[in-house]
Amino acid sequence: MADLPPPAAPPPGGSGQPGPHPGQPGSAGPTGGEAAVTPGGEPVAAPDGQAAATPGGIPPAGPSAQGPWYPPAGTGFPPGQSWYPWPAGWYAPGVDPTDPLVSPPGAGLGGWYDRCVGVVRRGWRVLLPILLITHVLPAVVLLVLSLGVDPGAHWEASFAQDPSGLPDGFLRDLAVLFLVSAAGGVLIMFVQCLGWAGGSWVIARQAVGQPVGVGTALRYGLRRAPGLWGWTLLAGVIVGVGLCLCVVPGIYLAFALSLAGPVYLFERRDPIGRAFGMFHRRFGMVLGRLALVVAVVLVGDLLVGAVQSAATAPFGADPLAGPGTAVGVVAALAVTELLSLPVDVLSLVGLVVTYAEQRAHEGPVSSAVLAGELD
Repeated sequence: MADLPPPAAPPPGGSGQPGPHPGQPGSAGPTGGEAAVTPGGEPVAAPDGQAAATPGGIPPAGPSAQGPWYPPAGTGFPPGQSWYPWPAGWYAPGVDPTDPLVSPPGAGLGGWYDRCVGVVRRGWRVLLPILLITHVLPAVVLLVLSLGVDPGAHWEASFAQDPSGLPDGFLRDLAVLFLVSAAGGVLIMFVQCLGWAGGSWVIARQAVGQPVGVGTALRYGLRRAPGLWGWTLLAGVIVGVGLCLCVVPGIYLAFALSLAGPVYLFERRDPIGRAFGMFHRRFGMVLGRLALVVAVVLVGDLLVGAVQSAATAPFGADPLAGPGTAVGVVAALAVTELLSLPVDVLSLVGLVVTYAEQRAHEGPVSSAVLAGELD
């Protein structure tokens, strides 16, 4: 076994038992004006333009005359102690509080929100066409197909003639509508996963100033879409089973598995287990972030649904029966689905930024690290 350095000697008159960290209540550590020290007792010199130590002996962090400064390796908390929380204004080695994508521990909801806004400002010109191709257009196709097999007009005519009986072929028509909607939804989910993967790639690369393009992002998304699609289907089945168990378990599972997609894209391992772990380790924080994202999605979907119903109502119960009404209803569906595009962008950005924040709580991580994990 390699020789290990001897442990630091206890202070004169000390008991040798570990005590509170300097700056904590009951600490006998250095106070304001004394030099900061490493866990081994070595003095730490601060750069020009900063004080030698904060009250409690912890070197200050923040901008100096030479730019941002963070304590060198070895000046963090002693081994075995939590690396977070730390005193206000101080960041552990490897943590950049100015990272454009990763909100550091302690930044709070404001840090998360600022990074969401920054991602949207940097990437909307690329994210909008990606999600237009992979989310809006497939949704319009599925809506038109559903209209083509919708037996609503036939059922209305049948009920008008005989209100006491079911329409002819009721079960058959119902089964066809269900199969088309379910199969179409599963296939369209693959295209949407392509967009989620490509959009995540854009967000990570833009955070480190690397070039991005719609075509390159879609090619990347196509490469990662099969795996993401499979895990998304599995998560959907789990949530569906939960919804069958009195609804509430399904809602819980939907929140707990919300980060499974980013986990798969960035880590490529155990997305279901990792998503559960992230959700429960910092339950209140993650639930709050996800609740904001879900609220945006629900409000957006309700508004789009209301506008879409009003826009398609004038074309009747069977709009595909004639060429004029068919063109009109397809155009109405396409225009109204465009209204969901901002909601798609915000939900993608919110999930990726939430995932990056949770990674920062597990240990120092940066935009460069996350971008490299997607290569």
